[in-house]
Amino acid sequence: MDIELNIEEFLQEFSNNCKNVQKKYFKKNQIITTYIQKRNQICILLRGEADLVRYDLNGVKSIIEHFTKDDIFGDAFYIVSVNNELSVEAKKNCEVLFFSYDNIYKQCKNDCKFHKLLNEHFSRIIVSKIKTLNTRIEVLTKRTIRDKLLGYFSILSTRNLSRSFIIPFSLTDLADYLSVDRSAMMREIKNLKEEGFIEKEGNKFTLKSL
Repeated sequence: MDIELNIEEFLQEFSNNCKNVQKKYFKKNQIITTYIQKRNQICILLRGEADLVRYDLNGVKSIIEHFTKDDIFGDAFYIVSVNNELSVEAKKNCEVLFFSYDNIYKQCKNDCKFHKLLNEHFSRIIVSKIKTLNTRIEVLTKRTIRDKLLGYFSILSTRNLSRSFIIPFSLTDLADYLSVDRSAMMREIKNLKEEGFIEKEGNKFTLKSL
């Protein structure tokens, strides 16, 4: 979340002082929230990691987004329909801040300074969210598994300002995120290594050339 204040300190103070928010804790693999019912809910991940996932009628899983500390999510950002039953699953133990989008621009009854700050910076939070969604769209529009992998690796490299980076997924989850078959993806990763495009050590990748 790219805003000009100490986000960690602000969120902790916000969660402790504003009566319009709730702080909840979730264990690994628990469902944090679903997007089936429209609640105009906004969540901020204070600690842990989580995935926004969808299962189709055949039980095939797709990872729509991966969330880490200070990331924002919730049904307020998605159009909910019977064919769009999304849920957020904790990948590690998580601490999450919940509040309603409807309360963003309303006067807080306690007139808390933290609610005012959130109001002032919310537009920039939304811009950051749009950038995240655009990243996934950019990856999914690639036509081949190779292009999806290299496109995603290039994005991670740019974010880390380094040719070396650690992917935030297991390889199984990476395949779900890229919406590709895992076996086919593993073959392509092997090909990319043999052809000198990448180096791989566990979940650490290094781009050698593009």
